[in-house]
Amino acid sequence: MRAAKLNLTTETRGHSPKRFSRVSVSLWSIFCCCALAGLLRAPAAFTQDQTRPRRTARQPDAQKQTGPPTQHQPDAAKPQDSDDDDEVVTINASEVLLPVTVRDASGTLVTDLARKDFRVFEDGREQPLSDLSLRRVPVDVALLVDASSSVAESFEDFRRAAEEFAGRLEADDRFCLVKFDDRVELLLDWTSSRLQLRRALGRLSTGVFTRFNDALALSAREQFRRGERRRALVVLSDGIDSNRGATTADAAMRALLESQVTVYVISNTEIERGRKSAELDSMLAGGDSAVRFNQLRIGDLREGLRVLDASERNLSELTRSTGGRLYRPASFSALGGVYKEIADELRHQYALYYTPTNAARDGRFRRVKVEVPTRDCEVSTRVGYYAPKQNRGR
Repeated sequence: MRAAKLNLTTETRGHSPKRFSRVSVSLWSIFCCCALAGLLRAPAAFTQDQTRPRRTARQPDAQKQTGPPTQHQPDAAKPQDSDDDDEVVTINASEVLLPVTVRDASGTLVTDLARKDFRVFEDGREQPLSDLSLRRVPVDVALLVDASSSVAESFEDFRRAAEEFAGRLEADDRFCLVKFDDRVELLLDWTSSRLQLRRALGRLSTGVFTRFNDALALSAREQFRRGERRRALVVLSDGIDSNRGATTADAAMRALLESQVTVYVISNTEIERGRKSAELDSMLAGGDSAVRFNQLRIGDLREGLRVLDASERNLSELTRSTGGRLYRPASFSALGGVYKEIADELRHQYALYYTPTNAARDGRFRRVKVEVPTRDCEVSTRVGYYAPKQNRGR
């Protein structure tokens, strides 16, 4: 440092070394202030290789286990919408919240059930229900959009459907917007403002790869925290991970169950399947010489169809395990109807509360099952939750 200062001093005429030292310190102070001001104006966003302002972003970790399941105190007032990260929510640490969707044989939502109609089992043991509510518990919805090339043409349909979806939520519900391609990026943090959502949707841009598992895990751990709100994640993607991220499918599933997030996937696999199948049929109908000439492309198309089938099976397991639903529209123009159906389901979900008879704070996974013996219907909820883990002093 001293050598550098000496060099600058000898090149600056008319100033003594002592006077130049004061000038350099002043310039350095101005530079630091400008840099600090720029950092303070940076937008709130998380990616996989940087931290978020106001909240530390963590790399997905398959081995890390978070705290207790979503819990609720029935007599507590609803939390107000707030962007304050220091917001304090009073909860009853002994209760578990289960969002439950009930449909009849025709797929219509059933909305007239009472607490006596439900039976809840944890690890095979029936649990006493402490409360039930319908259309009362606020929901936080993370809208995730695959910005890779396979979904890029749907952006206009997605923007329109996402705005309509937000307009169908209740006044105390919130939403955020996350895009993923070569990286995972938070475009809009929690809000109830459709204007802010519209502006964030305008910042969508396309990438190449699909870090699907990273997007699920990072959203689950960074966007959802314990409190009295339901949590839902609505994803537009084919679900095919590019294997360039840090998270496996199993680790992503664990993160979602730990954060107790219900996942809805709107998959474009049916759209892609139609395209690939049409191209494959055209090539196979071209005669033996054409088939031999296009052998490599035919092989790629067949492999692509196999991957789509595998992805749909994985997405079905993902949504079933978290209590959500898999949608496979035949065209992107149908997105508006799909997002409307998801909004209707979220507005008509039951919220079941119970205090587990197993009071052990062992951090183990507890398998949950909900039944409605009085009706011939389909009941959807997550497969279970991770119990609280006792904090041991050092």
